[in-house]
Amino acid sequence: MSLPQTLDQWLALLEGRHVQTIKLGLERVRAVRAALGADPESAIITVGGTNGKGSTCAMLESILLAEGYRVGCYTSPHLLRYNERVRIDGKEVSDEQLVEAFSRVEAVRGDTPLTYFEHGTLAAWSVFQQAAPDVIILEVGLGGRLDAVNVFDADCAIVTSVAMDHMDYLGDTREAIGYEKAGIFRAGRPAVCGDPQPPASLLEHAEAIGARLWVSGRDFGFGGDRQQWGYWRYGAPIAQGALAKRAGLAYPSLRGANQLLNAAAVITALDALRDRVPVSMQAIREGLMLVEVPGRFQVLPGRPAVVLDVAHNPQAAGVLAENLGSMGFYAETHAVFGMLRDKDVDGVIALMRGRVDHWLLTDLPGPRGLKAEELALHMRTVGIDADIRCFASPDEAYAAAQKSAAEGDRIVVFGSFLTVADVLAAIRAERH
Repeated sequence: MSLPQTLDQWLALLEGRHVQTIKLGLERVRAVRAALGADPESAIITVGGTNGKGSTCAMLESILLAEGYRVGCYTSPHLLRYNERVRIDGKEVSDEQLVEAFSRVEAVRGDTPLTYFEHGTLAAWSVFQQAAPDVIILEVGLGGRLDAVNVFDADCAIVTSVAMDHMDYLGDTREAIGYEKAGIFRAGRPAVCGDPQPPASLLEHAEAIGARLWVSGRDFGFGGDRQQWGYWRYGAPIAQGALAKRAGLAYPSLRGANQLLNAAAVITALDALRDRVPVSMQAIREGLMLVEVPGRFQVLPGRPAVVLDVAHNPQAAGVLAENLGSMGFYAETHAVFGMLRDKDVDGVIALMRGRVDHWLLTDLPGPRGLKAEELALHMRTVGIDADIRCFASPDEAYAAAQKSAAEGDRIVVFGSFLTVADVLAAIRAERH
């Protein structure tokens, strides 16, 4: 069979090749990774956790680029284009680079089956092999211990948070999920936990393997006022020349109080790697001021205000509700909302109920996508009797919200990545 010649053809092939989109385990990926050849001599930072992974990766990338390092970054999922997942020096790699990388993986995998995500992870690694950047940032897809990204040994691993999500795969308690997340830690190497209340399983695993663990609120943290914030860390320097305190920092350009949790974890990780990739205070300041992540409490300019947020589990919905409460006064809030059926839909709705006046529910495609009418049943289960309307797609729901919202209102688009991606594509189409 001839190999696909375009990126779209490759993605269609991989989507159709394996019905099972999630298949945990490292043996197959490890075998194909070895067949790809020698690894670049890059420092590797792995980022796992329930929420905050994308923002944390973006902060790391922005700071390291501000310092002048060459940086490879792999994240998932994407919003509009697959190319968003693989970046070199802050720029998405080209279709041609991805086609070549997918082909290289295909050439060496033999009879080893790979899922869509596994093939994509190895293709990203192949891109980084070719580019040989100074630092490679890898976002874990699901869990940690058995995720494809965990075949790469991190020089420093970050777990941003531990909350209830993907329970069919990771377990139905924080202890079980924490153990899976902690699987990205390595013996004798720095490990950072941005969750100030980590489950005991995470702490115990780190101690059992001899990882050098720093926990938010225990070993490092932050404080601030309306103008600026500061970082602190207890104990001896974690790398030669690393500072225990940093004051007078400008707030990250990413909105939301939770971003200081992420930023403090990022500074701790960079301090831990300071002997290998030293970073100046100026680069930290500049990187945090310039960082951008579409779809993470992204507030668009104009009136009515439009907020995009991929909050699809209760922890993320709680943060979104808190951030909305800090935005100031808006007469009414219109929510475009769509979810996948394997999420804690009732938990998300319950945390957002006090922030929304008008619900515009949308169908999502595929077997995992909930229909708007099904979402409406969930709304009633939670006890919401506000204004509820149903639509066939996120862009239709968003168009209706635009017609209904007054200048002093706000529109919040949240839930699944699919919901935000569809609306973001419609907004960009309008502006072009």
